[in-house]
Amino acid sequence: MNPTAIINTNKGVIEIELFEDVMPITTGNFITLAEQGFYNGIQFHRVIPNFMIQAGDPNTKGPDKSTYGQGGPGFTIQDEFVDNPKLSNVRGTISMANTGQPNSGGSQFFINTRDNVNLDFDKQPLTSKHPVFGQVLSGMEVVDAISTTETGPNDLPVEPVVIESVTIERGGSN
Repeated sequence: MNPTAIINTNKGVIEIELFEDVMPITTGNFITLAEQGFYNGIQFHRVIPNFMIQAGDPNTKGPDKSTYGQGGPGFTIQDEFVDNPKLSNVRGTISMANTGQPNSGGSQFFINTRDNVNLDFDKQPLTSKHPVFGQVLSGMEVVDAISTTETGPNDLPVEPVVIESVTIERGGSN
């Protein structure tokens, strides 16, 4: 049974099944960061209607908005390329963000608000694609509400959308 991430935001709760069974590196990294409290207080710093919402940058805890989107955990993880039909960037999936370079993911992630299969990899060694590592189980209405929030420069929400906590549950009903 895969673990579940409960993402509590100031806009509501998003529950996500993490595909630990097929994406152990990416999900393991997300789980470790969540259990360390890394995501607590982080803002969704990039919100693009009819595309995705992105979070995971610790710089968003600070006042310098010019650095939002540039931060990470201080390390990167290995890319995972798995040929599995459930690992497509479709509406409601969560994916690892990266810089477009190999093995550049760390803590930033995004949730697709529409089908974005152009972000999928076809086969190795494609390096600029974004691996899916989970699926929203409940709270898609929260994701949609976040995706339509008013934004300013660099797609940053005018009113901060904050992750208050991320809790990992194992052995649930998924």
